[in-house]
Amino acid sequence: MTFALCPSPFPIPDSRFPVTGCRLPIPHSRFPIYILPVTDDINLWTSAEHAQRYLAIAYQIPRRAEGEASLLECVPAGTRRILDLGSGEGRLIGILLDQLPEATGVAVDFSDEMLGRLRARFDADPRVAISAHDLSQPLPELGTFDLIVSSFAIHHLVDARKQALYDEIHARLTPGGVFLNLEHVASATPALHVWFLDALGVGPDGDDPSNKLAPVETQLQWLRTIGFDEVDCHWKWRELALLAGVKR
Repeated sequence: MTFALCPSPFPIPDSRFPVTGCRLPIPHSRFPIYILPVTDDINLWTSAEHAQRYLAIAYQIPRRAEGEASLLECVPAGTRRILDLGSGEGRLIGILLDQLPEATGVAVDFSDEMLGRLRARFDADPRVAISAHDLSQPLPELGTFDLIVSSFAIHHLVDARKQALYDEIHARLTPGGVFLNLEHVASATPALHVWFLDALGVGPDGDDPSNKLAPVETQLQWLRTIGFDEVDCHWKWRELALLAGVKR
């Protein structure tokens, strides 16, 4: 079970965050926050309209370029084969192949809208293979990879599937291979979550019900338990974080 945030319809003061003396500039602090259950099976990404709405704002997300730059710093120079999980329209794998022109990659997505954009972008590029696959299901046999990446995709999975996917990723990395997940993670408190949404210009009622956010440290512990080394969060801004691990 996951939760959605719902603001009170009445602008009554929230004693936890008084307007004066509050260290966080959260304009919503006048509103109490209630936590309502959301069913885990909600996933709007089968809708072309949902994908299009995301793409209209995706590259305006604050600090996203910082996260991508941090990810690039972690890419081993000798990387030759890349797997991009939840590729969207191919932004991340495109950036990686610009940096690693000798490498090849597999771009995985399940949204028809995203797959169409991937094919339009990469059909003439022999370095990129495109695989239609829903990450809620076990990964197909795609071979092994020096680098496996994901960008704002895995948080749409329930926690049990996240953990299983991390295990599958570990199994598909070559020894010394690196996993880099630029991800949307859970805030420590409901108020901080609303503060993050406010930075995006999104009200609590505009939160994406497809999101199933997990805390950074919880996910890092999953990676350690699976057997990843050098596990860490290399960059973080509010609910955006770069999680990383290396296969022994």
